Order: sequence, then C-alpha cells, then structure tokens
Amino acid sequence: MLVQRPMSDARKVPVLVTGGAGYIGSHAVLALKDAGWEVAVIDNLSTGFEFAIPDGVPLYRGDIADAESLARIFAEQGTKAIMHFAGSIIVPESVEQPLRYYENNTVKSRALIEAAVAGGVDHFIFSSTAATYGVPETSPVAEDSPKSPINPYGWSKLMTEQMLADAAAAHGFNFCALRYFNVAGADPEARSGQSTAGATHLIKVACEAATGKRDSVAVFGTDYDTPDGTGVRDYIHVSDLANAHVLALEALIEQPQRSLTMNCGYGRGFSVLEVLNAVDRVTNATIERRMEPRRAGDPAELVSDPGRIRATLPWRPQHDDLGTIIEHALQWERRLSEIRGSA
Repeated sequence: MLVQRPMSDARKVPVLVTGGAGYIGSHAVLALKDAGWEVAVIDNLSTGFEFAIPDGVPLYRGDIADAESLARIFAEQGTKAIMHFAGSIIVPESVEQPLRYYENNTVKSRALIEAAVAGGVDHFIFSSTAATYGVPETSPVAEDSPKSPINPYGWSKLMTEQMLADAAAAHGFNFCALRYFNVAGADPEARSGQSTAGATHLIKVACEAATGKRDSVAVFGTDYDTPDGTGVRDYIHVSDLANAHVLALEALIEQPQRSLTMNCGYGRGFSVLEVLNAVDRVTNATIERRMEPRRAGDPAELVSDPGRIRATLPWRPQHDDLGTIIEHALQWERRLSEIRGSA
C-alpha cells in the first residue's frame, strides 16, 4: 500500500497530456495544474476544444503518431511522463467502424509508446476502459476478472494495455492502466466539461434534453436482466477520475519498478431509468423518454470493484453522489451555451 504523503515539487516531472483538449483529458490538465505540475497538451482538436485548455498550458496541435513532432515536444518540454487520453470512444461506432478504432486507439498508441521509449519518458498513464471485461461473469468486476471484450472499442484498449506491459518489461519504464467505468459530470468550478456535439454519454444527453437542446432521450434496451430492464452502469465524477490520474502518476514515481492496472469507479450501479429520474429530481421537470432497441456491443451491467485503487492510492472521491454529478453536468451545459453563444 502506498504511504500517503504530499509529492514534493522536486519529484514532480513535466507531463504531456494527449487529448488534453477533450473531456477527460482537459480535467486531468486542470488537476495537474492545480497541483503544481508542469503540463503541456498535444491534441489534433478533432473532438477537443482549445477553450478547454487553461491559460499558460502549451498546446501542440498535432497527431500522436507523428514521431518527429513528439520528439520535438519531449525536447522542448523535458517530458518525463505521458497521460494518454487521445482516441475514439463510442462503442456502437466501433462496431460499425472497427478499423478506424484499431487505427486511432491501437496503432497510434503503439506509435506513441515507441516515441516515448525513444524519448526517455519514464512514466505512462493510460486511459483504458471497463469495456475490456466484456460481459463480466460476476458483478462488481475486479481487475483480475477475465478480459473478453464484446466490441472493437474494448479490444482496441486491451491491445494497448498489452503493448504497454510488454514495452515496459523490455524498455524499463512503468505504466498505469486505469479502466474507467462511466465518466460523467464536469469541473465543479465550470472550467471544463463534456463539450462534444452529438455526445452519446447518458448524463450528457439527459442534460442536453433538460436544457432544451434535445427533444427527448433514447433508452436503448428495456429487456435486460436488470431490476427495471435497462442497462446498469457505475458513474464516476470526472474530477474524481482526474485526481486518480495525478495520484497514479505519483505512485509510479514513488515506485518506478512497479506498474499498475486499476478500476476507476465507485462500486455502485444505476440503471438508465434511475439516472433519468435523478435528472428529473434535480431539474424539477420531466425528460421525455424514447424507448429503443438495444445497441450492439452494450452489456447489461458494468459495475466496478474499486478495492484495488482504494488500497493502492490515497484516492478518496469527493463527488461520489449521483445528484452532484448531474448538478455539475447541468452547470457546465448552461456554461457551454454561454461559451458558444459568445463565439
């Protein structure tokens, strides 16, 4: 178990965040900056937004597979750690466009890892997913549960986990793969949030409906083997997740011979209908539900066993409450309307 103590400034290393203009990446940038780390971002802005990057954080607009650009960034920034968020994340889209997902998530990650090895990067934090488990045999699901993805998105991430393990063993860096469950919410200070047009995350979609940006919310599948027939997920606040990344990096620096794989969730699930009912309570209004068939690649239930991360890191979630997650997401949705209105 990692002993909890503050990371001294002398131990903090320059960090490059890939996809740092995106949803989760921008929150990781905020968490790093708030904690006093040197941070820079590389993002092609295909789904990210320059406004999500705090003042004073260098942005390199480029591709994570461009070895020449990466070498230049590493040299300019003195990069010793990477937090890797760049990639494609929509499960049904991965079923329709598998080769795109293997290109963006696996092939380009391989190029990034190779550049990191060549550039002497010591630590690598990887944005992985609970989709690596497929349809878990037990719930909650622990890290040593069988990995059997049921969609290309999950496979693309699991392949990258394996590449990291093999490369770390061969080349002497260490890594942490964080398997996210369902990420939601927004920065409590409304500095960043989920901004992607056409997003498919349930709480984001529900907040768009609650603020008049959508007419209704589609419920995909009402015949699952769950208490109310709709899919059950473990929702984690994005700021708690970002904090887990900072603590994971500290753990890698403290014990450079050790690599880690950990779930990121709260260990409690909510169904689609429970989430929509919670949004109704927060807004004191009713969102229209539209019942639709199941989507390809969606398991009935995904709930984490967070025991390992709680035992390994001094991670104590600050926003473990569905109502709080929704309130922060709604606050960002209103803020986003102001940002776009003034653009």
